[in-house]
Amino acid sequence: MFSVKLILKFLLLPVTMMVALGSCEEIEDEKLNFDDWQKIRVTASAYNSLGKQGEGNPMITAWGDTLNPGVQSIAVSRDLMKKGLDYKTPVKIEGFEGVFIVNDKMHPRWRNKIDIYMGANKEKALKWGRRKVEIAFPAKDEPGG
Repeated sequence: MFSVKLILKFLLLPVTMMVALGSCEEIEDEKLNFDDWQKIRVTASAYNSLGKQGEGNPMITAWGDTLNPGVQSIAVSRDLMKKGLDYKTPVKIEGFEGVFIVNDKMHPRWRNKIDIYMGANKEKALKWGRRKVEIAFPAKDEPGG
């Protein structure tokens, strides 16, 4: 016979995990109208969730979110937050497919800069390096902005 613990462990736990993972903040491109979005040029670098990078838990953002390698995330400099790139703002980045979500913020010393989250893939981040890119995001008065 199956015990209650066994049923919970092998049936309910995986279902709960699937529901939790499915609730990650991903935005579908087709639901957004990019034509009216603001466009600016910024310096873009890449970062990873490695223990040697940053302080504390490398998987926790400055807003307290847990980074998920399956979700396209970025960190923004605080001056860009004042321009409308605030928490949970969707962002299109030149050279990338899909929409990124602002869920981390950078140290106040940085200006006009984004950091693109690249999971634990250090080689990919190093290959990206640092470059100027155009980004687009909704105006503050638009939904999602």
